[in-house]
Amino acid sequence: MKPLEVPWHALSADALQGIVEEFVTREGTEYGAMDVPLATKVDEVRSQIERGEVLIFFDEASSSCHLVPRADVERLQPDL
Repeated sequence: MKPLEVPWHALSADALQGIVEEFVTREGTEYGAMDVPLATKVDEVRSQIERGEVLIFFDEASSSCHLVPRADVERLQPDL
């Protein structure tokens, strides 16, 4: 089954916050040598979502959400 796109505005504020926080705290999402506060990371990602640059997908098979840049979605459209 293909992942389902979830419009960010259809989520509660708490749900969106949880998805974004989980994403920015994943291993491999480090910002390099600079220590960037969690709130800054969350604000940056949330802004990208609200501008439509990043889309939210829910994968029913794994019961997990994924944040995907719009350019990647367009490139991978047959798979998503």
